[in-house]
Amino acid sequence: MAAKWLETLTGSLEQKKQYKEYRARVRGLPAGYRDAAGALERYLMNIGPTGNGESLIAMLVDLADLLESSAQAGTPLRNVVGEDPVDFVETFMANYDGGSWIRKERARLANAIEVAELKEQR
Repeated sequence: MAAKWLETLTGSLEQKKQYKEYRARVRGLPAGYRDAAGALERYLMNIGPTGNGESLIAMLVDLADLLESSAQAGTPLRNVVGEDPVDFVETFMANYDGGSWIRKERARLANAIEVAELKEQR
């Protein structure tokens, strides 16, 4: 009962545990991969599904999986993220549920233009 009340105030304790595990995994990456993980995480935290903790944690865990396996295979970082890291992270993020403020604004803009176009056709 107390745990449920605490989670209501502070958020999911399980998600916090998973995030701490993710951070420990990132600390174990080679320096370049660790820096890239920090930059990608920063982007995902600002642009990703911030309203959906479950999707955000799943995304970060999958990112850690990708970076760990790439580092272990000796894959150059640029081969992982490509020439355009923003394109990489946007494509990566598109595989997960949950809206971000930017996704909502993009949808709102597209809808507003469709409505305006319908009004123009009348």
